[in-house]
Amino acid sequence: MTQCPLVVDLDGTLVNTDMLHEYALRLLKDSPLDVIRIPVWLSQGKAVLKQQLASRTDFDPATLPYNKELIEWLEQQHAMGRPLVLCTASDTRIAHAIAEHLGFFDEVIASDGLKNMAGHNKAATLQARYGHQGFDYVGNASPDLLVWKEARRAIVVNASDRLASQAEACVQVEKRFLRQPRGISAWRRTLRIHQWLKNLLIFAPLLAGHLLTDAGAWLSSALAFIAFSLCASVVYIANDLLDLESDRLHPRKCKRPFAAGVVPAWMGVVIAPLLLLVSVAIGSLVKGDYFLSWLAFYFALTCTYSFLLKRLVLLDCLTLAMLYTLRIIAGAAAVGNILSFWLLAFSVFVFLSLAFVKRYAELEVNILGGNSKLHGRGYHTSDASLIQTMGIVSGYSSALVLALYLNSDAVLRLYESPRVIWAAVPLLLFWISWMWMQAHRGNMHDDPLVFAVKDRTSLITGACFCGVLAVGAMGVPW
Repeated sequence: MTQCPLVVDLDGTLVNTDMLHEYALRLLKDSPLDVIRIPVWLSQGKAVLKQQLASRTDFDPATLPYNKELIEWLEQQHAMGRPLVLCTASDTRIAHAIAEHLGFFDEVIASDGLKNMAGHNKAATLQARYGHQGFDYVGNASPDLLVWKEARRAIVVNASDRLASQAEACVQVEKRFLRQPRGISAWRRTLRIHQWLKNLLIFAPLLAGHLLTDAGAWLSSALAFIAFSLCASVVYIANDLLDLESDRLHPRKCKRPFAAGVVPAWMGVVIAPLLLLVSVAIGSLVKGDYFLSWLAFYFALTCTYSFLLKRLVLLDCLTLAMLYTLRIIAGAAAVGNILSFWLLAFSVFVFLSLAFVKRYAELEVNILGGNSKLHGRGYHTSDASLIQTMGIVSGYSSALVLALYLNSDAVLRLYESPRVIWAAVPLLLFWISWMWMQAHRGNMHDDPLVFAVKDRTSLITGACFCGVLAVGAMGVPW
């Protein structure tokens, strides 16, 4: 007796993402000018839109965030001899590529540029081919209710309890695969709240200017911190949406919410502009002159980095160093402080070193993976030793700038015991050397500052550094 065919949906079911959204984002990244043609294609029908997007972009089906639990079950059904059919509203090119990659589908039914295989069209096509209740259907969304009404049984995947109840009302539910809960953790990782630690640099001018007792300066710095943090989250979301394929090839970045399909891409597209508006609204409350201008410049530079500069050798690291320095400049604008040449020079060198640490760590991961190039970047793995050299030189140069600063007249004016601050130089040299040693040993995180916050040695060194500055400012009794 021939087994009942098992028809499987693709978007949100077999893969934890929507291929239409993925292709629109890929088009935005690869051919930004073609994005303005999307309304024209859509006016001709969703099938035309999907066909146009599929014809203009490429993808590797191996990198998609598949529903592993569902795939294991489908492989079992295939081994039992059950016919498997991939039926999707995605374009036929995408569907055939995925079916070929998985290797267990016997047939593919998909949108072809003329008919959008979703909702009524999918239900009618399957009813005509297999008859009423002549197939079982695996789906995940409300439009699938129309298909389940024609099916013998339903397999409900990644659906809400409400949709599952609606499916049970019209068809026998054979099996249910629960969706992965998002929760607070997923949104925390989406917004990259841990990366907000970088924005503490905004308080550096307040501390360097010895404005610790100025309540107004603290309020302005706090508002500036919040504005920068929200703006940074906007950029992180945009960066993750544009780097989906690169992140999925990375052993750790593949777990990011958008790359893993835990948070849908469309949510990022909606949330990002809302966060940007809130960031600007809070930034407008900062009393310091030119703060909003620096915030706008920071946003523009980060967007340029995401779209272009991060793929350019060396310019990417220089841009990262400037983005760190911009936080300090914006912090100075927030409190009306004039930055010294020494602080700016020190910032550029030390953060350039950390930017090189970041790239070096990524190159080391790719070397271990047997890759010759860093995906999405302009680096070859053979560049690792040169990146290491340039990074160490940059870090030691920051220590030299600090040493020269300690011999300036500004130190005599700001510190009661300037000689004590000389202890900060060996502490900085030790930390730079320690960070590079950890990177060389393969212990470095994707982000050096995140590593430093979690690293006990870095925390102790940082506490000693701050202690030296505090003692130098307050003076010693002898």
